[in-house]
Amino acid sequence: MAAIAFTPHVQRPPVPLFSTPKTPKPKARVSVQPSSTSQLAYDPFVHKLAEALDDSLPSSSSSSPPSALQNLRDSSVETLLSTPWPTRKDEPFRFTDTSFIKNSQIKPISRPAGFSTTPEDTKFPNLDIIDGFVVNLSNLGELPNGVYVGSLLELSEERIMKRVSDFLSSSSQGDLFWSINGIGAPDLTVIYVPAGCRLESPVYLRYFANEGGDNGSAKLPLSNPRVLVLVEKGGEVGIIEEFLGGDGNKCYWVNSVLEVMVGEGGKVRHSYVQNQSVNAAHIKWTSVRQESASTYELVEISTGGKLSRHNLHVQQLGPDTITELSTLHLSAGDQTQDLHSSIVLDHPRGYSRQLHKCIVSHSEGKAVFDGNVKVNRYAQQTDGGQLTRSLLLAPRATVNVKPNLQIIADDVKCSHGAAISDLEETQLFYFLARGIKLETARKALVYSFGAEVIDGLPYPWMKKKVESQIKELLEGSS
Repeated sequence: MAAIAFTPHVQRPPVPLFSTPKTPKPKARVSVQPSSTSQLAYDPFVHKLAEALDDSLPSSSSSSPPSALQNLRDSSVETLLSTPWPTRKDEPFRFTDTSFIKNSQIKPISRPAGFSTTPEDTKFPNLDIIDGFVVNLSNLGELPNGVYVGSLLELSEERIMKRVSDFLSSSSQGDLFWSINGIGAPDLTVIYVPAGCRLESPVYLRYFANEGGDNGSAKLPLSNPRVLVLVEKGGEVGIIEEFLGGDGNKCYWVNSVLEVMVGEGGKVRHSYVQNQSVNAAHIKWTSVRQESASTYELVEISTGGKLSRHNLHVQQLGPDTITELSTLHLSAGDQTQDLHSSIVLDHPRGYSRQLHKCIVSHSEGKAVFDGNVKVNRYAQQTDGGQLTRSLLLAPRATVNVKPNLQIIADDVKCSHGAAISDLEETQLFYFLARGIKLETARKALVYSFGAEVIDGLPYPWMKKKVESQIKELLEGSS
C-alpha cells in the first residue's frame, strides 16, 4: 500500500566537512563571527558553511561590490549564524530530509566555468547563468527604452541602482537557505521594467550546473544564483526560468532566490521549469510582493533533483490584487519533490487561486505539499481557492499533504480541497471497453492528469519541450 498523510487544517482564530580553499585571503568580505544574540542558536556546521561562502567571494584586491550587494551579504550573516541547520524535528522540514546535503563535502563555487551553451531557437531576451554566474546575454538589443536586463555589477544607471537598493533594504527574510544565498550570491541579476512599459517577449533565464561530483561521490559544489525582478506601475513582463542539469547524473547543489516586485496595475507571468540531475539538491525561494490591482501568474513544472524544495511566498500589498499559482511535481525515481507555499492577503477584494498536482510513480518517491493561505482582518470580499491533487502509482509511494486556510476576515468566499488516489478503475474500464490496451490507457490517464498544469504554460515551444520530458520520465518509470 502507498503511504498517505493528509492533514487538512482550517483555522479561525477567536479574536562533513567542507572542502574550502586553503589560500588565505587578505581580508574577508563579511564578518562571520557570531554575535551575542546568535550564540544561543550557534551551529558549528552552519558557521563553517558561512566561512566557506565568504572564502568563495572575490578577494579584497578586486573592485568592491555595489553597496546593495554588500548590504545584502552583511544582513544575511547575522540571520544565518542565528539559525541552526534544519532537521525533521522542525515543523517546516517535518517531511523533508536535508541530511544528505549536510553529509556531503560542500564546496561553494568561486568562479564562472568555461562552459559553452547552445542558444534556444527563440528571439527572446536570453540570459545564461552557469553555476550562479551570468556568462551570456543575447537578444537584448531590441529592449524598450528604460528596460534593464543584466548584472548588478555592470549596472550604471543610478536611478535603477537606487530602486534596487531600496527594495533589498526592505526585503523580507526567509529561512536558512535564503540567508545562505544572500551571503554566497556572486552577483545579482536585475530585470527592471519602467512604469507603463510592456515587454512583448519574455525574458528567458537558463540556469546550468557545470561543476558537480560523480554519481556516488561525496562532493557537492554549491551555487547561489539570485535574481531580482522590479516592475513599476503599469509595467508587464514574462519571466521564464529553466533549470538544467548539464551532464545527467552529477551531484551538486543549486540554492536559488528569485524576488519579484509587481507595481500598481502591473503584471508578471512566471514560468518555472526544473529539470536538474536526479542526484542534485535543488532549493529555491520565490518571494513576490504585489501592489494594488497587480497580477502575478506562476506555472511550475518540477521533475528533477534528488531533493527539490520550492519555498513560495506571495504577499498582496493592495486591494484588487490577483494571484494565480499552478504547479506540477513528478517523482519518477528516488526523489523528494516539496512545495511550501504561502499566500498572505491583507487588503479588500483580493483574488487567489492555487492548483497543485503531483505524481509519484516510483516506490521510493515522495512528494510534499504544505500550502498556506492567510486571509487577514482587512481582506474583506476576498475570493480565494486552493486545490491539491496527488496521484500515487507505485506501492510504498508517499505523499504528505497539508493544506491550510486561515481566515480572520468575515466577508469572504474561500475554499480548499485535497484528493489522493491511484488511477480510477472506472476510467481504465472505459478505455478497455473500447479496445485500448491497459498500458496505453494508464499512460493516457497519467499524462492527462498533469496536462491541466502543462497547458497553462504560455509559450508553445516550452509546452512542447515539457510534454516530451514528462512522457519520457513516465515511460522510464513504468
